[in-house]
Amino acid sequence: MADRTAMVFPGMAPSGFATLGKFLVLDRFARERVAEASEVLGYPLLARLRADGEDGYSADAQVAFVVSCLALADRAEQVRGVRADVVACPSFGQKAAAVYTGALSFADAVRFTVDLARCEEEYFAGSDLVTHCVVRVPEEAFHDVLRGMAERGEWYDVSGHLDRGFHLVSLSERHLDAFIADIRAAGGYSMHTMRPPVHAAAFTPLRHKAEAEVFTRYTIGAPRIPVVADQDGALVETADAMRTMLLDTFDRAIRWPDVVAGLRRLDVGTVVFAGQDNLFHRLDVTAEAFRVVALNPKNALLPPKTARSA
Repeated sequence: MADRTAMVFPGMAPSGFATLGKFLVLDRFARERVAEASEVLGYPLLARLRADGEDGYSADAQVAFVVSCLALADRAEQVRGVRADVVACPSFGQKAAAVYTGALSFADAVRFTVDLARCEEEYFAGSDLVTHCVVRVPEEAFHDVLRGMAERGEWYDVSGHLDRGFHLVSLSERHLDAFIADIRAAGGYSMHTMRPPVHAAAFTPLRHKAEAEVFTRYTIGAPRIPVVADQDGALVETADAMRTMLLDTFDRAIRWPDVVAGLRRLDVGTVVFAGQDNLFHRLDVTAEAFRVVALNPKNALLPPKTARSA
């Protein structure tokens, strides 16, 4: 019987002050994390986050997202009695997972997040590449759209397979409007655009840059709780495997159905999402496989029954 529990740290959603500020100010677990992060950064995180305005993906927004995820996990454990047997962490969620599993200290994770954000900003300076999320696209029609791009000589890469008809596609922003129009014509829907782009094989040079300039400055240990890798659902239990998973995020696509399959192999029946997640906990492949508990900055302070159904 599947009765084990997984803590899931989601990929990053836009995380400006308007989204996270109230939670970071009011929640006692978040306040503790914010205070420690501010000490590490050398400036007040919340003040900087407020000053960033609408930039929900700035380096400080990225730190704030990690802080909020870990604070929600703290609340899940200490208030709701959640005991995770395994961890999953699509995309950006890997950073919070590294802390939660003990592979990276919280202080190092704050520095690591900022250093990687600067590394990516430098690498993509002047680039017009983005990653766009599309949903409910019939599979045959989706591949027809991609074939059309290839025939026109437009570069693209599929950066994620999330569910039936749910994909992440990296492409040039100058072709984005036409791509969205084609997806809509095919019967699909367009969601959000990520800048900088993520998870494409063409970004292996970024992987090498990050490994040389950032990863060499940090010691990444073995996770104390097994982690299911977001690229293929493999089990991550050693320091080398954890480091490889963190590097793979630059140039390997997410395959969320493989993560779901990996969790099911471990007899996981309940998944607790700790973080602002607009997608993964709502996917059919997730809802069909697990009892889903979604804890986010909006519902965390509400009674458990309310949070469970969010």
